[in-house]
Amino acid sequence: MESATQLSSLSPVERCQAPAMNTLGFKVQFGCGLSAPEGWLNFDSSPTLRIQRLPLVGKALTRGRVRFPPTVRYGDVLRRLPLADESATHLYCSHVLEHLSLEDCRKALREGCRVLAPGGIFRGVLPDLELLARDYINDSRTDAALGFMTSSMLGRKRRGRGISGLASHVLGNSFHLWMWDFKSLTVELEAAGFHEVRRAVMGDSGEPAFSVVEDASRWTGCLGFQCCKR
Repeated sequence: MESATQLSSLSPVERCQAPAMNTLGFKVQFGCGLSAPEGWLNFDSSPTLRIQRLPLVGKALTRGRVRFPPTVRYGDVLRRLPLADESATHLYCSHVLEHLSLEDCRKALREGCRVLAPGGIFRGVLPDLELLARDYINDSRTDAALGFMTSSMLGRKRRGRGISGLASHVLGNSFHLWMWDFKSLTVELEAAGFHEVRRAVMGDSGEPAFSVVEDASRWTGCLGFQCCKR
């Protein structure tokens, strides 16, 4: 169970959710975006989500933006997910880690390890820096650098300005802040408390629960991983 101190650090919305999430056996996805299958606790920390869920004014303030499905809960993996320690048996993230700074990625992995029960499985997928770099090195075209910066989402073709540019920066998080290859990600996963880290391909977990959350279009040409908690 969460302690009073832990619950007091949560927002009112998070405190309302927390009591129902102090049991065991959850399947948890963080940074879910719009992919929020039934049977999973799907968390996202988008400011747009928080605004959309505001009573009365939420819809008006986010008019024109994509709406989050009702199966998405607000939860920030960089602060603390509203879950008890070791309450999840399955943990998943898809194209999340590359959007975090190095420091924040390490925080997210430690938080994931906190909520995962011993013997639980953590799977994820993200862009493969090694593959992108190899493709760039082997590309003899004059616009190879342009292709690399575009595919890696490390560059910006234009800079948003004015109020609309500021709003896009605050409400969105589409650019990549830190890229990973398998070797470096393995080091970080082990440092966070995971073990038996291996490369993964979609559907090779042996756990049917992951089949509803894994999307083939997100795995193609990317770096998949699987690990466990001791």
